[in-house]
Amino acid sequence: MFDRFRRFLLATPLAALAALSPALSPALSPALAAPPLPPLQESSFWLQEVERGDLPPVAERIPTSPLVVDLEGRGRTPGVQGGTLHTMVSRSKDIRQMVVYGYARLVGYDHNYQLVPDLLLDFESDQDKVFTLRLRPGHRWSDGAPFTSADFEYWWKNIANNKLLSPAGPPDFLRVEGQMPTVTFPDETTVVFAWDNPNPNFLASLALARPPFIYRPAHFLKKFHADSADSAELAAEVEDARVKSWAALHNKLDNMYKFDNHRLPTLQPWINASSGKKIRYNFVRNPYFHRVDPNGVQLPYIDIVEMEIVSAGLIAAKSNAGEADLQARGLDFRDISILRKGEADGGNYKTYLWGNAVASQIAIYPNLNYEDDAWRAVLRDVRVRRALSLAIDRDTINKALYFKLAKPGAMAVLPQSPFFTEANRNAWATLDPDTANSLLDEAGLDRRGPDGIRLLPDGRPMEIVIETAGERQEVENALQIITDDWRNIGVKLVMRPLDRDILRNRVYAGSSMAAVWYGWDNGIPQAYTSPDYVAPRQQEFFAWPKWGQYYQTNGAAGEPPDMPEAIRLMELAHDWEMATTTEQRSAIWTEMLAIHADQVFAIGTLAEAPQPVVVNKALRNVPEQALWAWDPGAHFGIHRIDEFYFDPNGSD
Repeated sequence: MFDRFRRFLLATPLAALAALSPALSPALSPALAAPPLPPLQESSFWLQEVERGDLPPVAERIPTSPLVVDLEGRGRTPGVQGGTLHTMVSRSKDIRQMVVYGYARLVGYDHNYQLVPDLLLDFESDQDKVFTLRLRPGHRWSDGAPFTSADFEYWWKNIANNKLLSPAGPPDFLRVEGQMPTVTFPDETTVVFAWDNPNPNFLASLALARPPFIYRPAHFLKKFHADSADSAELAAEVEDARVKSWAALHNKLDNMYKFDNHRLPTLQPWINASSGKKIRYNFVRNPYFHRVDPNGVQLPYIDIVEMEIVSAGLIAAKSNAGEADLQARGLDFRDISILRKGEADGGNYKTYLWGNAVASQIAIYPNLNYEDDAWRAVLRDVRVRRALSLAIDRDTINKALYFKLAKPGAMAVLPQSPFFTEANRNAWATLDPDTANSLLDEAGLDRRGPDGIRLLPDGRPMEIVIETAGERQEVENALQIITDDWRNIGVKLVMRPLDRDILRNRVYAGSSMAAVWYGWDNGIPQAYTSPDYVAPRQQEFFAWPKWGQYYQTNGAAGEPPDMPEAIRLMELAHDWEMATTTEQRSAIWTEMLAIHADQVFAIGTLAEAPQPVVVNKALRNVPEQALWAWDPGAHFGIHRIDEFYFDPNGSD
């Protein structure tokens, strides 16, 4: 099935070079010498290639100091290699979830949400100003080419600081007090990022579900860069690709996160073995992956991941029919009953109920940067936002949609965070239509039309158009309930379902009056968590897209924050970056969350609804209880999907 892909992988000169020259691996210094490894076991998946001499044996494929995972310390059992894991997504572009789930990062969160080296051998931080990153000697890309500091240097010099490839310059998380770092490359396995001021968010940024990828496979991409490629050959490549320039070609091929270029080498557990658009994408084990188990078995355990593209509305039904070995994406609380029924009727799976780490299952975002001046003034009046929140019957939504298993309340952090307070969760979130009516009257919205709908100062009816991604039935159901609630206070709700990408583009452009989405992805912040996402620094927070753009583009786009509370949030986010103690950062988080609770920038409804996770009965090492979180956690990523395996003895 994968012979063509194997031939492609093994045909590269670098793979052949790797097979011939283990001496290419940099030697470990005594200080970094690793303890002896257990005898390494060759993968049956690649055995034929190894025996033919087309691929080096496993001892020459893994780094000199691989990451030996601690299974016993997390209550897991050593597994066996083999098998195909089936999962589903609803759009072709979501094959990028393999980068999320694979969660190979320079540093990543462990199961205790502490940052630990992963692709890196280790790292050092000098007062959060100078970070020294040390690579694993002998580490290789999926095509066998060495992974060295040259890959970081190529990214920094040839991509991040190339105006044609990165018009806005290096990514914003590297900018501290308006200045970019000094980046040096002392040797093949060392990279140093240095600032004059602290950058406490640097390491955490590398651990994101969508990481910044401060390295690139230089050996592959430099063939498409005007500074290094043969000009005639590059011109031919541009013409063949039917793009306008070498920069467009380079950016098209340089898609580490999208994961849709099967030619691009990777460091993830699995390699994309499918070219072009498919109904089913296959990802095969990376022969050079850097993790091994205590028995000397190279991870991942599973040989192949098959990701099928199906309609979002069919994911629950196909999971119920046993067509998924591991599935959570595309499943919601409302699907639990059908999943449990299939399980009881002899299905080959179990349905685990994980916790959900988003701050709110359904949150409404009034757009404070809406392009309509009259509406913008209304939405910026905190009395209006408070009134809209007070008018929502969250208990009815909880009963109707979540069987009272969710927690009603405003958008706030969850109890797993040290900054959780009942006061923030309850702020302006208790059903009180009388107070809501009074607040709207005080805001100057005391006139009503013949139909009872309030009138704006310019005479237009108070019809709030809330745009949705049209992907979750519970969102539409909740908005139906809220429609009746708001009608009781003279506000008309109009729901408009859109495609997800169209929705985002409209919000970012200021064309959307209000949108509905999840709450903060990270509902469990700690003192070390950057408060970027609770300050007006990101357009992705739908309440202030223009303010976020202004920060993200260093003033080149968007609008500067002009509300006192938003300006204060910006000040506090900066103070967090300058803080030197956990106590200081905790105090800053506390104040920022109190501002959000008071100002109701987003109207939360409920949180902590269980997330169903379908697991094949023969699949092992999948935690029965865990958190389903985007950041921190990368969904399955933090739970190390490369350690999941199929029990050869079958299901329980």
